[in-house]
Amino acid sequence: MAKLILVRHGQSVWNAENRFTGWVDVDLSEKGSLEAQKSGQLIKNLNINIDVSYTSFLKRAIKTLTTILQENGLELKFNTSWELNERHYGSLTGLNKEETKKKIGEEQFKKYRRSWDVPPPPLSANDKNLSLFSPLNASIPLGMIPFTESLKDTYERVIPYYKKEIKIHIKKNKNVLISAHGNSLRALCKSLFNISDQKINELEIPTGNPLIIEFDSNLEIKKYYYLDESRAKTIIFNQ
Repeated sequence: MAKLILVRHGQSVWNAENRFTGWVDVDLSEKGSLEAQKSGQLIKNLNINIDVSYTSFLKRAIKTLTTILQENGLELKFNTSWELNERHYGSLTGLNKEETKKKIGEEQFKKYRRSWDVPPPPLSANDKNLSLFSPLNASIPLGMIPFTESLKDTYERVIPYYKKEIKIHIKKNKNVLISAHGNSLRALCKSLFNISDQKINELEIPTGNPLIIEFDSNLEIKKYYYLDESRAKTIIFNQ
């Protein structure tokens, strides 16, 4: 029975500061580093092989993955992909969430943050935060880098990549580990758990708490659970 292990990176420095991070390449906070270590320990307790690993172009996800692999005594060999990057928050990038809510109002704030298909205004071409993006972005094909994204936009890059590059390993009964981000994992879970456009706003994915999804030979989900039950969030299925 193949397992897919999804891990949202440990808390980042900007998570701790309650800022919209998106594509800015911030590091893990001290708490985030500890969450990554605990993720690795929890996965080690499963006593399974991790056959192939994936992460984004962002160091907070890469460091979470490398910590997990180290905790499991595994070679630091993994695949990186910009398609697994966090959602691009456009002009909200770098802003404090509470201050932004007060400025634009709670209704508009919720639309930008949690709606399915409403993106924030685009990031300007001379925004100071562009200098803080990952240097790995230089390898993204010309014209593919967004200036803002809704969750729907994020979904439309995550899911094709999953189907083309990752699902093939699960079909071969391999155990796959993905270290990514709140919204790229929400997009993936929307597809895997058949969550509606209306309900996806309710899905919360905690940092540094591995979500295990077990598949049968027909790639039907048979079981799913968080490894740290004390920090588990509700998983929405077929709603």
